[in-house]
Amino acid sequence: MQEPFEVIIVGGSFAGLSAAMQLARARRRVLMIDARLPRNRFAPHSHGFFGLDGVSPSEIVATATAQLLKYPTVTVIEAEVRKVSGALGCFRVALADGAQREASRLILATGVRDVLPPIPGIESRWGVGVLHCPYCHGFEVAGRRLGVLATHSLSVHQAMLIPDWGPTTWFTQGIVEPDAQEAALLTARGVVVERTPVAELLGEVPHIEAVRLVDGRVVPVDALFITPQSAMANDLSVQLGCAIDEGPLGPLIRVGDWKETTVPGVFAAGDASNAMTNATFASAAGVAAGVGAHRSLIFGR
Repeated sequence: MQEPFEVIIVGGSFAGLSAAMQLARARRRVLMIDARLPRNRFAPHSHGFFGLDGVSPSEIVATATAQLLKYPTVTVIEAEVRKVSGALGCFRVALADGAQREASRLILATGVRDVLPPIPGIESRWGVGVLHCPYCHGFEVAGRRLGVLATHSLSVHQAMLIPDWGPTTWFTQGIVEPDAQEAALLTARGVVVERTPVAELLGEVPHIEAVRLVDGRVVPVDALFITPQSAMANDLSVQLGCAIDEGPLGPLIRVGDWKETTVPGVFAAGDASNAMTNATFASAAGVAAGVGAHRSLIFGR
């Protein structure tokens, strides 16, 4: 009979890989399970990650996985986790094919999925013409005609940031109105405020050339930034009974300093538990979760 793993990590992107590396170097028996559907799969390049600027997310993951597999206590499989159960000392993971695995500790690095607004043309341009993070993608579209599409009240802050990369139009979509102080700063930043909602995106997919408003007007735009709402990629944290908080953009798994959830022995890292999301934040959270799980194995909690 196969010896149980000490830690199972569900999710093999930036957070999961970083967690696994800490445990591998601690010579712990680790199983990392990944379904190969990372949130960043729509972006051709990753930017702002120290030492890896401009490399594709898939290449970063492939290189990191190869490095991880050099450690003899690590196993990596491609599979979808459907169910989780158990408690501290014995967690069970059920895969889509019916197989089960067990471990003393569990790390959820499952990420989230973006919930895009239902506007024709957005989904087919996501990650190329339609972007989420100016720090990740703004430099590549700098100096061009930029738009910000409101999806919630925090959009006004994104509209204030984007002019550092180019002339900006903020499309409020009728869901948010700046207060006097915000309006003054938008004016000072040269932001054009467009209150007529966007009806569709125009241009050769996956790029964008303009947006058509519901009144028929066409506004030239070379890149459109949005901050979409998010949803959990799966319900594994709910199955385990982890506390969930409502973050500014969607639900987040509640974690402590070492990324332990409210369920003893269960840790969470990456976008599923971070309000601030990018590759570096996810990797840093993964390191904390890996170290936290290792400490838990030693101290028994």
